[in-house]
Amino acid sequence: MRFAPLLLCLLVFAFRSDKPAYRLYDQKLKPTTYARLLRQAAEADVVLFGELHNNPICHWLELQLMKDLHAEKKGALVLGAEMFETDNQQALSDFVQGRTTGKEFANRARLWPNYDTDYQPLANFARENKILFVATNVPRRYASLVARQGLAALDTLSADAKRQMAPLPLTVDLTLPGYRAMLDMMGSSTHGGSSGPASGAHTNPHGGSSDQAANFARAQAIKDATMAHFILQNLKPGQTLLHLNGDYHSKNFEGIVWYLRQQRPNLNILTLSSVESPDPDKPADESRGLANYVLAIPADMTKTY
Repeated sequence: MRFAPLLLCLLVFAFRSDKPAYRLYDQKLKPTTYARLLRQAAEADVVLFGELHNNPICHWLELQLMKDLHAEKKGALVLGAEMFETDNQQALSDFVQGRTTGKEFANRARLWPNYDTDYQPLANFARENKILFVATNVPRRYASLVARQGLAALDTLSADAKRQMAPLPLTVDLTLPGYRAMLDMMGSSTHGGSSGPASGAHTNPHGGSSDQAANFARAQAIKDATMAHFILQNLKPGQTLLHLNGDYHSKNFEGIVWYLRQQRPNLNILTLSSVESPDPDKPADESRGLANYVLAIPADMTKTY
């Protein structure tokens, strides 16, 4: 027993010298495990993995979760990602089903600059296992159109173009904290809340800064709504759809989550929010409640770009 204090000191020293690449916490910031995350993810209808686009730990853990869910769900796993736009669905499907090569895929689709390092391993795993992979994001030209001209500009699009996004008319609630924070960050003085399909950029008829800020928030909303729409379009009973998206689009249970809930209030949704912290063992209190799971990563973690 006389060695017990010495052993305890050695254990404490060993723990303090550890350099964890990440820590997982629950919604209340209580430490939790990957095994628990996997178990609950396998039981969910939709899993929204809110990533930091240039963080290698996010992309590595996405791949691990994808592999383990594939094993758990035994063929009942569907994948979806913000990084692929809906008008590139055929190109993505052809690659995943083995009908085209990686080079042909790159020539046909608008791939993100960090695709090779961050998303190609995920697409390759889907290809190797013939997993349905859904391109969920609105084509960027339509989001840009909303940012410039407002929601009303979408009414001028062709029927084919409209099939590549969430059904119109689209309601955007600018009072939601995420969109509200975006307006505040841009110095908007926009008042009011929800904007219907015809409201577009009518807050300021002269096109002032508040008008532009509101349209920028609406452009984010058309992305959120479109991702939610195509998630639901491709989800069948008994399946789990693992969706990869920037953390902004699902943190605080807003964005994609809000639009999913508008159509399917009882959907079993699990969210994960990624944060960077000077000390992953001591996440900031502001991370509390961001998601069902909080992925804390060292702030000095290397970046992929």
